[in-house]
Amino acid sequence: MALERKNYPDIAPAGPTYSRAVKAGNTLYISGCTARSTDTQGKSMMEQLDVTLGRLIAVAAEEGAGPGNFAKLTTFVTSMADYQADPDQMRALMAKHFKEQYPANSLIEITALAEPGLDVEIEAIVVLD
Repeated sequence: MALERKNYPDIAPAGPTYSRAVKAGNTLYISGCTARSTDTQGKSMMEQLDVTLGRLIAVAAEEGAGPGNFAKLTTFVTSMADYQADPDQMRALMAKHFKEQYPANSLIEITALAEPGLDVEIEAIVVLD
């Protein structure tokens, strides 16, 4: 099976040493997305979460997939306390982006992300139709 390396510079620019996503058969593996280079970088974790989820959904849409095609997320946060500070807002953002078709998700606290002002990063696995 051939791998197809994909980039979406207008949605979620990738760094110079990786692809934003790799398509393998009917599966799309999306590299960790953040709110990098948006006006939410450096703002609240929930503002960053909204942008990050939007970027993931937009990348999947470019491949013809919707919110229900997301099989798995891995969410990295710099503060579990900040992520869980407003559970209603977090649940509302997840519902907004996934239309209540929630993927599996792992939540991992880390000490830092690639740039200052980034507090949430999410990678995803999407099953394409």
